[in-house]
Amino acid sequence: MHINKAELSKAYKNIYQNTCAQLRYFFAPGRVNLIGEHIDYNGGHVFPCALNIGTYAVVGYRADKQICFYSANFADSGMYCLDLTQPLEKSTAITWVNYCIGVIKHFIAQGYELTHGLNIYIHGNIPNGAGVSSSASLEILMAIILNEIFNFAIDKIELVKWCQAVENNFIGVNCGIMDQFAIMMSKPQQALLINCDTLDYHYANFALQDYTLVIANTNKRRTLADSKYNERKSECDTVLAIVQQLSNYQHLAHIPLDLLPQCLTLITDETLQKRLSHVVSEQYRTQEAFAALNSGELTKFGELMNQSHLSLQHDYAVTGFELDTLVKLAWNFTGCIGARMTGAGFGGCTINLVAVDKVADFIAQVGSKYYAHTQLNADFYVTSASNGAQEI
Repeated sequence: MHINKAELSKAYKNIYQNTCAQLRYFFAPGRVNLIGEHIDYNGGHVFPCALNIGTYAVVGYRADKQICFYSANFADSGMYCLDLTQPLEKSTAITWVNYCIGVIKHFIAQGYELTHGLNIYIHGNIPNGAGVSSSASLEILMAIILNEIFNFAIDKIELVKWCQAVENNFIGVNCGIMDQFAIMMSKPQQALLINCDTLDYHYANFALQDYTLVIANTNKRRTLADSKYNERKSECDTVLAIVQQLSNYQHLAHIPLDLLPQCLTLITDETLQKRLSHVVSEQYRTQEAFAALNSGELTKFGELMNQSHLSLQHDYAVTGFELDTLVKLAWNFTGCIGARMTGAGFGGCTINLVAVDKVADFIAQVGSKYYAHTQLNADFYVTSASNGAQEI
């Protein structure tokens, strides 16, 4: 799935009509969350890995103070140039470039001077809007470009925090830190367990032996994801205030599984009981999944994925017909040992652990049956756990 440097270089030179002597190449992956869904804002653990699909950049030097952008993914938008001698503002005409502008503006606000301009050619092979984090990939890519080209030597975790701040304050999306963290800090054939409360992190072996990771995009527009995200967060805040009568928990995910029944007795609303059940059980599943991967128990890991989806469907109510259909079809396929929705829900993607020798059949059979049920064509991506963002 990698795009080679020769292709990138040729495309750069076609756009910028020059043969800059020193082109540099960068890559920031996409990411997928393996398990630990909708518990990041409840102080829980997430368990993502970076993917071998992502966003590439070719960068050439300019003698002036302009930074110019061109994306092969948005070729109709043409080139966008900003002047570093002027105040940096959002673009209303070309919205994708705002992820880059926000990062540049943040560097400057932190006192880092960009001493010359750049020509940047971008080519991503992440499906936009599928929930594998094309926007965070672009932010981290821009941060790595600036850090390396201008030799700033800023700590990677600091860059992660900056990119989250850009998403929150410049773009205006109230996201957590998982996307930027996984895209920056991942390692090949490893998954990354992140404590969203403390930012402590640990790596787990994600060498899948005779299995591979298949991402399936429902191609259902996620019209409810944002509103339901805010609604679930509000519900969890309400639950936390109730259970704090029992003990001064700072976050719902801090409640031990064996105390869940006692906490549930404090809550009279059945919907709120279900929300708490998901958060506490999903936190437990995520820690169990980390242990299972490290001990090579792929079948157990797959079972935990299945349990996670059922909890998201019945207790957290964030799946929907298309996601449930795609997951159920995967469960019924011999050769798939685990499947679940990933991301915000109400559309987006599922992840599936599929036997390597059954992948073609899986895509053909699940895809055909999914269309029969939904009249939507699913897209499939056979992926593996990748390195984090880097110069290549």
